[in-house]
Amino acid sequence: MDLGIKGKRALVCASSKGLGRGCAEALAAEGVNLIINGRTSETLEATAAHIRQHYGVDVIAIAADITTAEGRSAVLAAATDIDILVTNAGGPPPGMWHEWQRDDFIAALDANMLTPIALMQALLPHMISQGWGRIINITSGSVKAPIPVLGLSNSARAGLTGFVAGTARQVAPHGVTINNLLPGLHATDRAISLDSAAAKEQGITLDDAKQQRCATIPSGRYGTAQEFGASCAYLCSQHAGFIVGQNILLDGGAINSTL
Repeated sequence: MDLGIKGKRALVCASSKGLGRGCAEALAAEGVNLIINGRTSETLEATAAHIRQHYGVDVIAIAADITTAEGRSAVLAAATDIDILVTNAGGPPPGMWHEWQRDDFIAALDANMLTPIALMQALLPHMISQGWGRIINITSGSVKAPIPVLGLSNSARAGLTGFVAGTARQVAPHGVTINNLLPGLHATDRAISLDSAAAKEQGITLDDAKQQRCATIPSGRYGTAQEFGASCAYLCSQHAGFIVGQNILLDGGAINSTL
């Protein structure tokens, strides 16, 4: 299927690896020119070189922490005439309710709620003026089913979801759609981090911890960055203009819910 977005420009945040990279590559495969971002310059430049070589699109790589004001300024300075925005940032660490202080919550909100909101506020005016735009926020399956040890993430991502719910309906008349992708467990560094914490807590091996988690997923496995990216690319396509303000789970059926 031709997604009809060849020649568009996309900003994909935190895209040097993991789910962000999966989204960047899927968009590049459709002929979308990219601005990619990550904190580690060496990893980011390697990703940019790979995408240029394999997909033949223009790639601007900006090494910066997108969750900081300085990082956002550096990225947005290059992000003119952006048609597609994919927001993404690493989640806060796991823990217990009694361990978190105010500063922990502020950091989580800055990274996983206020950063994507700031990017949307900066880039929506151009999308609205041209009558077309796509925004995808990579959030978490915890929006649908909170994960006890990820209380910081639960809180911040729920706040972002509420913002999107209203904003998506306000900008839809202008040909701009905003949707959220809610990943479950995927084979990324985040999964390794969570599995490592579980292995340490239970006194088991990393592989045993992974197998325990896979057993809770009806698909019996972790998702891949490639299939996640393909879903993102479709939501960014010309065919997805009637999908507005949705929270779409990609979790292999792990969350048992009718709606």
